[in-house]
Amino acid sequence: MIGRGVLLECLNSDDVGSVLVINRHSIGLTHSKLKEVILTDFSDLSAIGHEMTGYNTCFFCLGITSAGLPEKEYHRITYDLIVRFASGVLELNPGLIFCYISGAGTDETEKSRMMWARVKGKTENALSSMGFRAAYMFRPGFIIPKGKLRSRTPLYNSVYKVMKPFYPVLKKFSRHVTDTDKLAKAMIQVVLEGYRKNILENADINLIAEKITPTEADAPGGKP
Repeated sequence: MIGRGVLLECLNSDDVGSVLVINRHSIGLTHSKLKEVILTDFSDLSAIGHEMTGYNTCFFCLGITSAGLPEKEYHRITYDLIVRFASGVLELNPGLIFCYISGAGTDETEKSRMMWARVKGKTENALSSMGFRAAYMFRPGFIIPKGKLRSRTPLYNSVYKVMKPFYPVLKKFSRHVTDTDKLAKAMIQVVLEGYRKNILENADINLIAEKITPTEADAPGGKP
């Protein structure tokens, strides 16, 4: 849901020159700016390395719910796989800007009692120290899907169905609620103009999307 929202915003943005989508399954879209590569194993980029050069930004939107997963499996997907992919894409594109979809409540101290918060905090720390031109960790709270976007997680779709009548009220809680459009706009805006910190909480995401960014914002940027 988030990845498709980011993709659609990139395709609609005049500030984005071209988009390479790396996915496990075809997204079923065609566009003059879009190129798609199918990769079943995200831990091995060797087969598509030649396709991945010449880019200056990576919007990493892959994720999985921790519900019902043992820590070892969640760690494999949320830390091991992501760090391997990030290392590979950085090697192919020195000077890359990396934007990672994390989540509200992530614990960068890696000491939280919540397993997912510890693991995502560990992932954030690894990405931040990897040597990217800039690495931004986006921590959205409740994300309202816009348009026809739907989550692939049945549990999330059930929650959205129950909560939909309350969307007008939820939108007022900008510290905890955002939507797929705002998240995507914020990710593109941060690449273009930078931001004063590398961990962006839900309130930061909404501020950036509405272009009410702090005047001290200053970090590496460039046309994605």
